[in-house]
Amino acid sequence: MSLSRSVDRSVHIFDRGRPNEPLGGLYLNPSVTRRKFLKMLAWVIRADCPYSVWLRGAEAPLTATDVPLQKGLYDIVCDYPGGTISLTEERCIARAYTRTISKRDRRFRDEVRIRDGKCVITGNINLAAHRNYWSGFEAAHIFPLSHEEIFKSLNYTRYITIRSGETDSGIYSCQNGLLMQSNVHQQFDSFGFGIDADDSYKITVFMEDTFGLDGRTLDPVCRNPDDERSVVDELLRWHFRQAVLANMKGKGEPVLEYDFPDGSDMVGEIMSGPRAAERMEAELFSRLNSVSLP
Repeated sequence: MSLSRSVDRSVHIFDRGRPNEPLGGLYLNPSVTRRKFLKMLAWVIRADCPYSVWLRGAEAPLTATDVPLQKGLYDIVCDYPGGTISLTEERCIARAYTRTISKRDRRFRDEVRIRDGKCVITGNINLAAHRNYWSGFEAAHIFPLSHEEIFKSLNYTRYITIRSGETDSGIYSCQNGLLMQSNVHQQFDSFGFGIDADDSYKITVFMEDTFGLDGRTLDPVCRNPDDERSVVDELLRWHFRQAVLANMKGKGEPVLEYDFPDGSDMVGEIMSGPRAAERMEAELFSRLNSVSLP
């Protein structure tokens, strides 16, 4: 079972030449300004000429300011006759909800716990950390382990300074991790929100803001520039872009189901759903990873 990200959108995006065929849209939360919207839009569309963006019925195009974006229909207008607007071919990855399983994961988990000590999204401190009780807190991977080959192909290894050796990609480093409350972690993995490292680490929620996260700031404890263990900004940028693609492009990527009760046909549900092969690969990796060696 999967849910649509486009059902409750309050912002809809069009090529002015095709005013009835939406290119995408957005569930609008207060953190999205005109500047942020234009930045995110540039990741979603492909244009072969300069363009402007107009709120339908407005007398002037949008400019990159920190004024909150309004709900409504937005038209993209090419500056030159014959210019074309289309959706980018770039697509977000399919990822599983990642949990700590292997020995390498346990090291990752422990290092993230020591560094953060709290949910870096909500700011809630684990008051029981002194007795090593972490119920409700999980170490989240920013870049998922199931896509380590993509991690290496993008050369993100070059940003990781804490590694176990030259052959270690760094994906298990605490620099690729954040401590989160369990419910927040699942939303992070499903691209329900992202952290904009280029906007003072502000959190943008792309769905109903159930947990009151939109507009909050990533806690400084995990991004101290004087601490080698700090999270890598390039990985936050990657995740934020993935969240934009998942939520704004076209009809949006389906919101995948992660809760499979005992006795349910998890494989059957995954294989009959969207992006079945990719998701099955990610799910299998997260389970087979339990027998991986350090």
